[in-house]
Amino acid sequence: MGNRLDGRVAIVTGAGRGIGRGVAHQLAAEGASVVVNDFGGGLDGTGGDVGPADEVVNEIRAAGGQAAAHYGDISKFEDCAALAQTAVDEFGRLDILCHVAGILRDRMVFNMTEEEWDAVLAVHLKGAFNTVRNSVPEMLKNGHGRILLFSSGSGLGSSGQANYSAAKEGMVGFARALARELGPYGITANAIYPGGNTRMTQSVPTAAADIRAQAGIVRTGRAATAEVGWPEDGPQPRDPENNAPTVTWLCTDAGGAVSGQVIGSSGWQASRYSARQVTRSIAKADHWTVDELTRAVPLQLVAGVTNPAPKRVEDPK
Repeated sequence: MGNRLDGRVAIVTGAGRGIGRGVAHQLAAEGASVVVNDFGGGLDGTGGDVGPADEVVNEIRAAGGQAAAHYGDISKFEDCAALAQTAVDEFGRLDILCHVAGILRDRMVFNMTEEEWDAVLAVHLKGAFNTVRNSVPEMLKNGHGRILLFSSGSGLGSSGQANYSAAKEGMVGFARALARELGPYGITANAIYPGGNTRMTQSVPTAAADIRAQAGIVRTGRAATAEVGWPEDGPQPRDPENNAPTVTWLCTDAGGAVSGQVIGSSGWQASRYSARQVTRSIAKADHWTVDELTRAVPLQLVAGVTNPAPKRVEDPK
């Protein structure tokens, strides 16, 4: 076990499985006391089971670390208040928040229900607010904090995931705003683009995976392993645990030099994504007319741009 996080207390949401589980273990291995939050529900957010959180807590304790379980629903503000209080009650303070928890309600937008939209944003985006809002007061007391919001490359646009993409990219804007607001108080905030062969990626139907692959979104699971030739009985680039070292480093004192960034942690590499910026503009000394824009935009503003739409299909029924 390391000591880079000795004396620190962390909350990890969605820590009962997959990426969150790996993060919780790595933080504990570096000396942090960890509150393992997991509602224990299905991929769609229904159900509930205390087993996943309890299992991770027991594993951390067996390895010599300190951990406590919390089973609250992070889409509910009052549950997140209790989550932050659990950290204080169990370990005396709160320094780190890793919001990993998420659900899926995949559907093409023309078939998506209001409930499917609301449920995904409630866990990912509102859950980010709920956990941050209830954690920050304790961080302010300490003059120190690390906030990591687990976004996704799907935020750049993913077919069949309008709700998920919107929530995940909203978390990027939230993290950047937090970095500006909280930086003067010693609190950093970053968005994470993780990756891994988890039950989420395994749930994607083959047809949807093919569409996303055509759009440049990485394939996942055993198919991806076979395509690149990694032996199935050894370490895999898509192992969920591969995200944990990068995330853990961002939680250390040295990691405090990074804030307001989007950091990729998937596989055996760490990445930093460029901030959005103007790539091209056109201007004149007076207001534009529509006729002028009709001539100027295709030739000067969007020349060479390829739209992300796939080939035309029949109207949906």
